[in-house]
Amino acid sequence: MTIFVEKRQLVLPGDLMAENGYEMGVNVYREDGKIYALKVGLAELEDRKISVVPLKGCYVPHVGDQVIGKIVDVGLSGWLLDINTAYQAMLPLSEAIGRRQTHVKTELTSILNIGDLVLAKVIAFDRTRDPLLTIRGPGLGRITSGRTMKISSTKIPRLIGRKGSMVSMIKRETGCEIIIGQNGVVVVSGRSPLKVKAALEAISMVEREAHTEGLTDRVKEHIRRIVENVELQ
Repeated sequence: MTIFVEKRQLVLPGDLMAENGYEMGVNVYREDGKIYALKVGLAELEDRKISVVPLKGCYVPHVGDQVIGKIVDVGLSGWLLDINTAYQAMLPLSEAIGRRQTHVKTELTSILNIGDLVLAKVIAFDRTRDPLLTIRGPGLGRITSGRTMKISSTKIPRLIGRKGSMVSMIKRETGCEIIIGQNGVVVVSGRSPLKVKAALEAISMVEREAHTEGLTDRVKEHIRRIVENVELQ
């Protein structure tokens, strides 16, 4: 087993990353037993699996993804949503109120209307048709409050952190609720507008500096400086 890169090292397409015994993750390819980078990004090593986290890239839906979308149209049997991708997503009525209730005459705008934000899950997508969503599940449904921001979907894993460490720290330090969509959309809510602002700044900092070491500590210090100023006012 031989590794040619360090964790979070910047790699370019075609860079040799590993050989002999390593497993392929995402955004890499194998040739003659050697693993090479497929995209510009940061090397990621987990156990014996090697991947590349892209620095940039548009969101491509995957089944099981949790996404935040905005209702952009209401049809006869469901809603169309913008989920921050090239594909327009469909939320059928049956995936909003249950299949047994769809025979009842329902005014869809009384459930969800244009402009509403929803937390949904991708249940079908194969690039030959638009993504299919559901809001039938714990925690899913209309988002009623909060400030919305968009970051690169490739930075979402860094925002979440290992076992949720980064986002948990931001929540703890600011007292805010944070909803994260794997499509790069984030909603932050809290009682203090300045603490919400601190959380938003922290998220922006994570996006800008995702490739750097010691980021968690720097983000925490940045939040505490803002929060201390808030508490002194």
